[in-house]
Amino acid sequence: MIAGCSSKPYTFFQMADTQFGFFNANKEFSRETVNMERAIAESNRLKPAFVVICGDLVNKPGDLAQIAEYKRIAAKLDPSIKLYSVSGNHDVENVPTPASLELYKKHFGEDRYTFRSGNMLGIIINSSLIKDPSLAPAEAEAQEAWLRINLEKAKNSGAKNIMVFMHHSLFLKDPNEADEYFNINIERRKMYLELFKQYGVKQVFAGHYHRNSYGRSGDLEMITTGPVGRPLGADSSGFRIVNVKGKIVEHQYYALDSLPEKLRFHKK
Repeated sequence: MIAGCSSKPYTFFQMADTQFGFFNANKEFSRETVNMERAIAESNRLKPAFVVICGDLVNKPGDLAQIAEYKRIAAKLDPSIKLYSVSGNHDVENVPTPASLELYKKHFGEDRYTFRSGNMLGIIINSSLIKDPSLAPAEAEAQEAWLRINLEKAKNSGAKNIMVFMHHSLFLKDPNEADEYFNINIERRKMYLELFKQYGVKQVFAGHYHRNSYGRSGDLEMITTGPVGRPLGADSSGFRIVNVKGKIVEHQYYALDSLPEKLRFHKK
């Protein structure tokens, strides 16, 4: 999953929570279909370097109809635009198990991997194993060991930007905020913040919250993006447009019906 390295400016789209079945309690997913169709069509029109979808691809783990619809629409993305899927708690269960992880991999592929785009090295991890590793401790330990190895590789790769993509936010606004459903508990949060800072990570992108939020821990941005699917706050369904020029990373969330006419940096 390594693309050619380039110093040219580029744009990518970060999406989250397509979550087929959430609008209507798993009875059907017509509204999710409309929204994801729109998101993919707009991606084909605007042509970013890549699209990453930060988890909760479906609402009911293992639901074959929901999985098939996600994959059907994802396949409409222009083949020249890479698509990177991230696992969420609705894909692997709130408390993942070895069986739920294997089921995810069967349908979607690996739940942790790296990719290169332009001057950026992206690291995708399964945050459900960080949120609650109790039923899959060996898998959680293996992911942490893998992450440490790949952060070291990323640091030595010459990439100007190392970005992490996951489903759960480490924190929503304040790195010292209290534990809650939508963040990672503070003990693990602090460990991962220290780890990411050690290796020069400046941006962590997440979803899960079904609305937008933003916070900083030193130089590290914690960017929480609203849903392509059902919103739970004031933000409409949409996605985030991220512009990268050297080490400068700028981003803005757009509703699906308010996307720009063209990108600042066009795909090469």
